[in-house]
Amino acid sequence: MRKPLIAGNWKMNTTVDEAKKLVSAILNDLDNADGVEKVLCPPFISLSSIKELLEGTVVKLGAQNMYFEDKGAYTGEISPIMLSELCDYVILGHSERRQYFSETDQAVNKKVKKAFEYSLKPIFCVGESLADNEAGRTEQVITTQVRAGLEGVSPSPEMVIAYEPVWAIGTGKAATGKQANATISLIRRTIADLWNGGTAQEVRILYGGSVTSGNIAEFIAEADIDGALVGGASLKSSEFVSIIRQTSSLKATR
Repeated sequence: MRKPLIAGNWKMNTTVDEAKKLVSAILNDLDNADGVEKVLCPPFISLSSIKELLEGTVVKLGAQNMYFEDKGAYTGEISPIMLSELCDYVILGHSERRQYFSETDQAVNKKVKKAFEYSLKPIFCVGESLADNEAGRTEQVITTQVRAGLEGVSPSPEMVIAYEPVWAIGTGKAATGKQANATISLIRRTIADLWNGGTAQEVRILYGGSVTSGNIAEFIAEADIDGALVGGASLKSSEFVSIIRQTSSLKATR
């Protein structure tokens, strides 16, 4: 059985002090939430401080992005070498990176390869726009993104994929559980075709897009959804902890 994963993507929020207070609040409330892998992805400036807070806990640390070169004259970028000393995970190909910073499928593919090179586990994001969804192009967009992002990548059960429909991110308009599961099933079939059926069944695929404590149960109840990449709700300790606890409880009954 795939172990559920709940990851909090804090995006461009929290100062170092605010991040430390949020982590402390989350850790204080995480009793009795077994069977779920927990990951926090704060801004780069807080990674070192939060790594210290997470020492000796079961919560893992992730970064929100990285560049695909080891080092060099790339002002403002963060390399996998830098992250490998701090993090277990790294989010790659998030729709906001694609939309606001013009990241291509090819650039994301280079990042995925480089992450594995330095033993960082990618949380590789894919998702269609509202226009694509309404025009019935979801399958085409998603399969193209998955195939391009994983081109030349060796099969690995360490891969994590997050399906985040662009029209649901930060809008309060989440997909239904059945909608999300149908697309995630498509992703799993695409991985089976690219790699093999066994690895496809091991890879964890998350849903992301306006996930809250009020709707997490709907997603976790679906067979192919293995957790969530949580945005705004991960900035509220009580919300994030509730999402984790519900996932833990529902997993025990599946």
